[in-house]
Amino acid sequence: MRKLVGTLLAGLAAVALAGPARADVTIGVVMSMTGPVSSIGLPYMKGFAAAEAGTPDIGGQKIHVIAIDDQSDPSAGARAARKLIEEDHADVIVGSAGTPVSNAVYSVAAKAKVPMVYTANGAIPGPAGAYEITIPQPMGLVLSAVAEHMQKAGVHTVAFIGFNDAFSDAVLAGLKQNTDKLGIRIVDDERYARNDTSVTPQVLKMIAAHPDAMFTGGSGAPGALPHIALAEHGWTGPVYSSHAIINDEFVRIAGKSAEGVIAPAGPIVVAAQLPDGNPIKAEVAKFDSLYHKANGAGAVNPFSGYAFDALQVTYNAIGEALKAGAKPGTEAFRAALLQALTTTKNVVGVQAIYNFHPGERFGVDTRSRVLVTLKDGKWKLIH
Repeated sequence: MRKLVGTLLAGLAAVALAGPARADVTIGVVMSMTGPVSSIGLPYMKGFAAAEAGTPDIGGQKIHVIAIDDQSDPSAGARAARKLIEEDHADVIVGSAGTPVSNAVYSVAAKAKVPMVYTANGAIPGPAGAYEITIPQPMGLVLSAVAEHMQKAGVHTVAFIGFNDAFSDAVLAGLKQNTDKLGIRIVDDERYARNDTSVTPQVLKMIAAHPDAMFTGGSGAPGALPHIALAEHGWTGPVYSSHAIINDEFVRIAGKSAEGVIAPAGPIVVAAQLPDGNPIKAEVAKFDSLYHKANGAGAVNPFSGYAFDALQVTYNAIGEALKAGAKPGTEAFRAALLQALTTTKNVVGVQAIYNFHPGERFGVDTRSRVLVTLKDGKWKLIH
Protein backbone atom coordinates (compact mmCIF):
# COMPACT_ATOMS: atom_id res chain seq x y z
CA MET A 1 0.00 0.00 0.00
CA ARG A 2 2.77 2.41 0.87
CA LYS A 3 4.04 4.67 -1.90
CA LEU A 4 7.16 6.74 -1.51
CA VAL A 5 6.34 10.18 -2.78
CA GLY A 6 9.82 10.62 -4.22
CA THR A 7 9.18 7.58 -6.40
CA LEU A 8 5.75 8.75 -7.47
CA LEU A 9 6.53 12.41 -8.08
CA ALA A 10 9.88 14.02 -8.71
CA GLY A 11 10.80 16.64 -6.17
CA LEU A 12 9.10 15.22 -3.08
CA ALA A 13 12.36 14.18 -1.52
CA ALA A 14 11.79 13.95 2.22
CA VAL A 15 10.15 10.53 2.27
CA ALA A 16 11.79 7.71 4.17
CA LEU A 17 11.44 3.91 3.99
CA ALA A 18 11.82 3.51 7.73
CA GLY A 19 10.50 5.50 10.63
CA PRO A 20 12.50 8.68 11.27
CA ALA A 21 14.61 9.42 14.32
CA ARG A 22 12.44 10.43 17.23
CA ALA A 23 13.80 13.99 17.27
CA ASP A 24 12.37 14.64 13.79
CA VAL A 25 8.89 15.93 12.98
CA THR A 26 6.86 13.50 10.89
CA ILE A 27 4.01 14.61 8.64
CA GLY A 28 1.85 11.71 7.48
CA VAL A 29 0.02 12.21 4.18
CA VAL A 30 -2.95 10.03 3.21
CA MET A 31 -3.92 10.72 -0.40
CA SER A 32 -5.92 9.17 -3.26
CA MET A 33 -3.17 8.38 -5.74
CA THR A 34 -5.27 5.66 -7.41
CA GLY A 35 -9.00 5.01 -7.75
CA PRO A 36 -11.88 7.29 -8.83
CA VAL A 37 -10.70 10.27 -6.75
CA SER A 38 -7.14 10.17 -8.11
CA SER A 39 -7.95 12.88 -10.68
CA ILE A 40 -7.92 15.17 -7.63
CA GLY A 41 -5.45 13.24 -5.51
CA LEU A 42 -2.59 13.34 -8.00
CA PRO A 43 -2.74 17.15 -8.36
CA TYR A 44 -2.73 17.31 -4.54
CA MET A 45 0.49 15.29 -4.56
CA LYS A 46 2.08 17.78 -6.94
CA GLY A 47 1.13 20.54 -4.51
CA PHE A 48 2.87 18.71 -1.67
CA ALA A 49 5.92 18.38 -3.92
CA ALA A 50 5.92 22.13 -4.52
CA ALA A 51 5.62 22.82 -0.79
CA GLU A 52 8.53 20.52 -0.03
CA ALA A 53 10.62 22.19 -2.70
CA GLY A 54 10.26 25.37 -0.66
CA THR A 55 10.28 23.95 2.88
CA PRO A 56 11.26 26.78 5.21
CA ASP A 57 14.08 26.50 7.71
CA ILE A 58 12.31 25.97 11.04
CA GLY A 59 15.20 26.36 13.41
CA GLY A 60 17.12 23.59 11.68
CA GLN A 61 14.38 21.09 12.56
CA LYS A 62 14.28 18.00 10.34
CA ILE A 63 10.85 17.29 8.84
CA HIS A 64 9.89 14.02 7.20
CA VAL A 65 6.87 13.58 4.93
CA ILE A 66 5.57 10.04 4.49
CA ALA A 67 2.73 9.46 2.02
CA ILE A 68 0.42 6.47 1.59
CA ASP A 69 -2.08 5.83 -1.19
CA ASP A 70 -5.62 5.40 0.18
CA GLN A 71 -6.85 4.06 -3.20
CA SER A 72 -9.89 6.37 -2.93
CA ASP A 73 -11.26 3.94 -0.35
CA PRO A 74 -12.25 4.90 3.23
CA SER A 75 -11.16 1.54 4.67
CA ALA A 76 -7.75 1.80 3.00
CA GLY A 77 -7.50 5.38 4.26
CA ALA A 78 -8.16 4.29 7.83
CA ARG A 79 -5.50 1.56 7.54
CA ALA A 80 -3.04 4.08 6.15
CA ALA A 81 -3.70 6.43 9.08
CA ARG A 82 -3.14 3.65 11.60
CA LYS A 83 0.17 2.72 9.94
CA LEU A 84 1.36 6.33 9.89
CA ILE A 85 0.47 6.86 13.53
CA GLU A 86 1.41 3.49 15.06
CA GLU A 87 4.49 2.61 12.98
CA ASP A 88 5.80 5.92 11.64
CA HIS A 89 4.79 7.96 14.72
CA ALA A 90 3.32 10.80 12.67
CA ASP A 91 2.90 14.04 14.60
CA VAL A 92 0.20 15.30 12.22
CA ILE A 93 -1.89 13.79 9.43
CA VAL A 94 -2.70 15.65 6.18
CA GLY A 95 -5.31 14.44 3.64
CA SER A 96 -7.23 13.28 1.68
CA ALA A 97 -8.72 14.08 -1.75
CA GLY A 98 -12.30 13.05 -0.94
CA THR A 99 -14.52 13.76 2.07
CA PRO A 100 -15.52 10.12 2.78
CA VAL A 101 -11.88 9.00 2.94
CA SER A 102 -10.87 12.07 4.96
CA ASN A 103 -13.58 11.35 7.52
CA ALA A 104 -12.37 7.74 7.85
CA VAL A 105 -8.79 8.92 8.30
CA TYR A 106 -9.88 11.47 10.87
CA SER A 107 -11.68 8.86 12.98
CA VAL A 108 -8.33 7.11 13.44
CA ALA A 109 -6.35 10.31 14.01
CA ALA A 110 -8.78 11.72 16.57
CA LYS A 111 -8.82 8.49 18.55
CA ALA A 112 -5.02 8.67 18.74
CA LYS A 113 -5.14 12.40 19.56
CA VAL A 114 -3.15 13.24 16.44
CA PRO A 115 -4.11 16.55 14.75
CA MET A 116 -5.30 16.39 11.15
CA VAL A 117 -5.30 18.98 8.38
CA TYR A 118 -8.12 18.28 5.92
CA THR A 119 -7.29 18.89 2.26
CA ALA A 120 -10.79 17.78 1.21
CA ASN A 121 -13.84 19.90 1.86
CA GLY A 122 -15.24 18.49 5.06
CA ALA A 123 -15.59 19.32 8.71
CA ILE A 124 -16.51 17.29 11.78
CA PRO A 125 -18.93 19.40 13.87
CA GLY A 126 -18.85 19.88 17.61
CA PRO A 127 -16.34 18.47 20.10
CA ALA A 128 -15.86 15.35 17.96
CA GLY A 129 -14.00 17.53 15.42
CA ALA A 130 -11.60 19.05 17.92
CA TYR A 131 -8.54 17.48 16.30
CA GLU A 132 -8.96 18.86 12.77
CA ILE A 133 -8.85 22.01 10.69
CA THR A 134 -9.90 22.30 7.03
CA ILE A 135 -8.01 24.05 4.25
CA PRO A 136 -10.59 24.34 1.37
CA GLN A 137 -13.17 27.08 1.58
CA PRO A 138 -16.43 26.09 3.32
CA MET A 139 -19.30 25.42 0.96
CA GLY A 140 -21.51 28.05 2.52
CA LEU A 141 -18.91 30.75 1.93
CA VAL A 142 -18.05 29.95 -1.69
CA LEU A 143 -21.63 29.20 -2.71
CA SER A 144 -22.82 32.55 -1.40
CA ALA A 145 -21.26 34.00 -4.56
CA VAL A 146 -23.23 31.52 -6.67
CA ALA A 147 -26.54 32.30 -4.96
CA GLU A 148 -25.97 36.04 -5.38
CA HIS A 149 -25.31 35.50 -9.10
CA MET A 150 -28.48 33.41 -9.40
CA GLN A 151 -30.55 36.14 -7.79
CA LYS A 152 -29.16 38.81 -10.12
CA ALA A 153 -29.81 36.53 -13.11
CA GLY A 154 -33.46 36.05 -12.15
CA VAL A 155 -33.13 32.38 -11.16
CA HIS A 156 -35.97 31.25 -8.86
CA THR A 157 -35.77 27.44 -9.13
CA VAL A 158 -32.80 25.05 -9.34
CA ALA A 159 -32.42 21.31 -9.95
CA PHE A 160 -29.47 19.64 -8.18
CA ILE A 161 -27.41 16.56 -9.02
CA GLY A 162 -24.47 15.23 -7.05
CA PHE A 163 -22.73 12.14 -5.67
CA ASN A 164 -24.53 9.85 -3.25
CA ASP A 165 -22.01 10.57 -0.50
CA ALA A 166 -21.07 13.06 2.22
CA PHE A 167 -19.31 15.42 -0.17
CA SER A 168 -22.38 16.25 -2.25
CA ASP A 169 -24.51 16.34 0.90
CA ALA A 170 -22.23 19.15 2.04
CA VAL A 171 -22.49 20.89 -1.33
CA LEU A 172 -26.29 20.81 -1.25
CA ALA A 173 -26.36 22.03 2.35
CA GLY A 174 -24.04 24.93 1.44
CA LEU A 175 -26.19 25.81 -1.55
CA LYS A 176 -29.44 25.73 0.43
CA GLN A 177 -27.84 27.80 3.19
CA ASN A 178 -27.65 30.63 0.67
CA THR A 179 -30.56 30.03 -1.71
CA ASP A 180 -33.20 29.57 0.99
CA LYS A 181 -32.74 33.07 2.33
CA LEU A 182 -32.97 34.50 -1.19
CA GLY A 183 -36.19 32.68 -1.98
CA ILE A 184 -34.56 30.38 -4.57
CA ARG A 185 -36.03 26.86 -4.38
CA ILE A 186 -34.32 23.50 -4.99
CA VAL A 187 -37.00 21.66 -6.99
CA ASP A 188 -35.14 18.36 -7.59
CA ASP A 189 -32.31 16.46 -5.88
CA GLU A 190 -30.71 13.67 -7.92
CA ARG A 191 -27.72 11.49 -6.96
CA TYR A 192 -25.26 9.09 -8.60
CA ALA A 193 -22.19 7.03 -7.64
CA ARG A 194 -18.71 8.35 -8.45
CA ASN A 195 -18.02 5.34 -10.69
CA ASP A 196 -21.34 5.45 -12.62
CA THR A 197 -21.10 5.74 -16.40
CA SER A 198 -24.54 7.25 -17.06
CA VAL A 199 -26.84 9.74 -15.34
CA THR A 200 -29.48 9.92 -18.08
CA PRO A 201 -32.47 8.96 -15.84
CA GLN A 202 -31.46 11.59 -13.27
CA VAL A 203 -30.94 14.32 -15.87
CA LEU A 204 -34.30 13.60 -17.51
CA LYS A 205 -35.99 14.04 -14.12
CA MET A 206 -34.14 17.32 -13.62
CA ILE A 207 -35.25 18.66 -16.99
CA ALA A 208 -38.82 17.50 -16.31
CA ALA A 209 -38.86 19.66 -13.16
CA HIS A 210 -38.55 22.76 -15.44
CA PRO A 211 -36.01 24.62 -13.28
CA ASP A 212 -34.57 28.00 -14.17
CA ALA A 213 -31.06 26.61 -13.67
CA MET A 214 -29.11 23.42 -12.97
CA PHE A 215 -26.52 22.86 -10.27
CA THR A 216 -23.98 20.03 -10.36
CA GLY A 217 -22.56 19.05 -7.00
CA GLY A 218 -19.85 16.61 -8.05
CA SER A 219 -16.09 17.00 -8.20
CA GLY A 220 -13.13 16.22 -10.43
CA ALA A 221 -13.47 13.85 -13.39
CA PRO A 222 -16.66 12.09 -12.15
CA GLY A 223 -18.25 15.53 -11.82
CA ALA A 224 -18.22 15.91 -15.61
CA LEU A 225 -20.88 13.25 -16.21
CA PRO A 226 -23.98 15.41 -15.53
CA HIS A 227 -22.66 18.19 -17.78
CA ILE A 228 -22.25 15.76 -20.65
CA ALA A 229 -25.75 14.34 -20.10
CA LEU A 230 -27.36 17.78 -19.81
CA ALA A 231 -25.82 18.82 -23.13
CA GLU A 232 -26.83 15.55 -24.81
CA HIS A 233 -30.44 16.03 -23.72
CA GLY A 234 -30.70 19.59 -24.98
CA TRP A 235 -30.40 21.69 -21.82
CA THR A 236 -29.34 25.21 -22.84
CA GLY A 237 -30.12 27.09 -19.65
CA PRO A 238 -27.62 28.19 -17.00
CA VAL A 239 -25.55 25.59 -15.15
CA TYR A 240 -23.80 26.27 -11.85
CA SER A 241 -21.40 24.19 -9.79
CA SER A 242 -19.01 24.35 -6.84
CA HIS A 243 -15.26 24.96 -6.75
CA ALA A 244 -14.72 21.18 -6.80
CA ILE A 245 -14.93 21.12 -10.62
CA ILE A 246 -12.04 23.55 -11.09
CA ASN A 247 -9.85 20.74 -12.31
CA ASP A 248 -8.02 19.94 -15.56
CA GLU A 249 -9.52 16.46 -15.81
CA PHE A 250 -13.02 17.88 -15.43
CA VAL A 251 -12.43 20.32 -18.28
CA ARG A 252 -10.86 17.65 -20.48
CA ILE A 253 -13.66 15.12 -19.96
CA ALA A 254 -16.61 17.54 -19.96
CA GLY A 255 -15.30 19.39 -23.00
CA LYS A 256 -17.75 21.72 -24.72
CA SER A 257 -20.65 20.35 -22.66
CA ALA A 258 -19.39 22.41 -19.70
CA GLU A 259 -18.89 25.60 -21.69
CA GLY A 260 -20.45 28.51 -19.80
CA VAL A 261 -20.71 26.75 -16.42
CA ILE A 262 -20.47 29.22 -13.54
CA ALA A 263 -18.61 28.24 -10.38
CA PRO A 264 -16.76 29.74 -7.44
CA ALA A 265 -13.00 29.28 -7.33
CA GLY A 266 -10.01 30.04 -5.21
CA PRO A 267 -8.00 33.10 -6.30
CA ILE A 268 -5.17 30.90 -7.63
CA VAL A 269 -7.34 30.09 -10.67
CA VAL A 270 -7.29 33.68 -11.94
CA ALA A 271 -4.28 35.02 -10.05
CA ALA A 272 -3.04 36.97 -13.07
CA GLN A 273 -6.21 39.07 -12.94
CA LEU A 274 -5.87 39.98 -9.26
CA PRO A 275 -4.59 43.47 -8.29
CA ASP A 276 -0.81 43.70 -7.94
CA GLY A 277 -1.09 44.58 -4.26
CA ASN A 278 -3.02 41.42 -3.41
CA PRO A 279 -0.80 39.27 -1.11
CA ILE A 280 -2.29 36.07 -2.52
CA LYS A 281 -1.14 37.06 -6.02
CA ALA A 282 2.45 37.33 -4.80
CA GLU A 283 2.21 33.95 -3.06
CA VAL A 284 0.87 32.35 -6.25
CA ALA A 285 3.92 33.62 -8.15
CA LYS A 286 6.19 31.92 -5.61
CA PHE A 287 4.10 28.75 -5.72
CA ASP A 288 4.20 28.68 -9.52
CA SER A 289 8.00 28.70 -9.46
CA LEU A 290 8.18 25.95 -6.83
CA TYR A 291 5.52 23.89 -8.60
CA HIS A 292 7.47 23.77 -11.85
CA LYS A 293 10.74 23.21 -10.03
CA ALA A 294 9.25 20.14 -8.36
CA ASN A 295 7.01 18.81 -11.12
CA GLY A 296 8.43 20.06 -14.41
CA ALA A 297 6.40 21.64 -17.19
CA GLY A 298 2.61 21.67 -17.21
CA ALA A 299 -0.31 23.76 -16.04
CA VAL A 300 -0.76 24.37 -12.32
CA ASN A 301 -3.88 22.65 -10.97
CA PRO A 302 -5.86 24.53 -8.31
CA PHE A 303 -6.20 21.39 -6.18
CA SER A 304 -2.42 21.40 -5.86
CA GLY A 305 -2.85 24.82 -4.25
CA TYR A 306 -4.84 23.34 -1.37
CA ALA A 307 -2.07 20.81 -0.71
CA PHE A 308 0.55 23.57 -0.87
CA ASP A 309 -1.43 25.69 1.59
CA ALA A 310 -1.97 22.70 3.90
CA LEU A 311 1.77 22.30 4.31
CA GLN A 312 2.33 26.06 4.69
CA VAL A 313 -0.16 26.09 7.58
CA THR A 314 1.44 22.93 9.00
CA TYR A 315 4.98 24.31 8.74
CA ASN A 316 3.86 27.47 10.53
CA ALA A 317 2.25 25.40 13.30
CA ILE A 318 5.37 23.25 13.68
CA GLY A 319 7.40 26.38 14.28
CA GLU A 320 4.95 27.58 16.92
CA ALA A 321 4.75 24.15 18.59
CA LEU A 322 8.52 23.88 18.85
CA LYS A 323 8.54 27.09 20.84
CA ALA A 324 6.55 25.26 23.53
CA GLY A 325 9.60 23.06 24.14
CA ALA A 326 7.92 19.69 23.57
CA LYS A 327 9.85 16.96 21.75
CA PRO A 328 8.50 15.77 18.36
CA GLY A 329 7.02 12.29 18.51
CA THR A 330 5.46 12.86 21.92
CA GLU A 331 1.89 13.46 23.07
CA ALA A 332 2.93 16.85 24.38
CA PHE A 333 4.23 17.90 20.96
CA ARG A 334 1.05 16.76 19.24
CA ALA A 335 -0.99 18.76 21.74
CA ALA A 336 1.16 21.82 21.13
CA LEU A 337 0.86 21.30 17.38
CA LEU A 338 -2.93 21.08 17.63
CA GLN A 339 -3.00 24.29 19.65
CA ALA A 340 -0.83 26.01 17.04
CA LEU A 341 -2.94 24.78 14.12
CA THR A 342 -6.20 25.93 15.69
CA THR A 343 -4.79 29.39 16.45
CA THR A 344 -3.04 29.98 13.10
CA LYS A 345 -2.83 33.69 12.29
CA ASN A 346 -2.40 35.41 8.92
CA VAL A 347 -0.71 32.64 6.97
CA VAL A 348 -0.87 33.77 3.34
CA GLY A 349 -1.49 30.91 0.94
CA VAL A 350 -2.40 30.59 -2.72
CA GLN A 351 -6.08 29.94 -2.01
CA ALA A 352 -6.69 32.12 1.04
CA ILE A 353 -5.26 33.98 4.01
CA TYR A 354 -5.66 31.58 6.93
CA ASN A 355 -6.84 32.52 10.40
CA PHE A 356 -8.11 29.68 12.60
CA HIS A 357 -9.84 29.83 15.96
CA PRO A 358 -10.39 27.01 18.48
CA GLY A 359 -13.74 25.34 17.89
CA GLU A 360 -13.92 26.47 14.25
CA ARG A 361 -12.91 24.13 11.42
CA PHE A 362 -12.45 26.70 8.63
CA GLY A 363 -10.09 29.66 8.67
CA VAL A 364 -10.86 31.69 5.54
CA ASP A 365 -13.00 34.65 4.50
CA THR A 366 -14.36 36.20 1.28
CA ARG A 367 -10.79 36.85 0.07
CA SER A 368 -10.67 33.11 -0.59
CA ARG A 369 -13.22 33.02 -3.40
CA VAL A 370 -13.99 34.53 -6.78
CA LEU A 371 -16.62 33.63 -9.38
CA VAL A 372 -15.52 32.20 -12.74
CA THR A 373 -17.00 30.81 -15.94
CA LEU A 374 -15.59 28.34 -18.44
CA LYS A 375 -14.98 29.95 -21.83
CA ASP A 376 -13.13 28.20 -24.66
CA GLY A 377 -11.82 25.69 -22.17
CA LYS A 378 -10.35 28.36 -19.85
CA TRP A 379 -11.62 29.75 -16.57
CA LYS A 380 -12.45 33.45 -16.80
CA LEU A 381 -13.05 35.82 -13.88
CA ILE A 382 -16.63 37.09 -13.49
CA HIS A 383 -16.00 39.10 -10.32
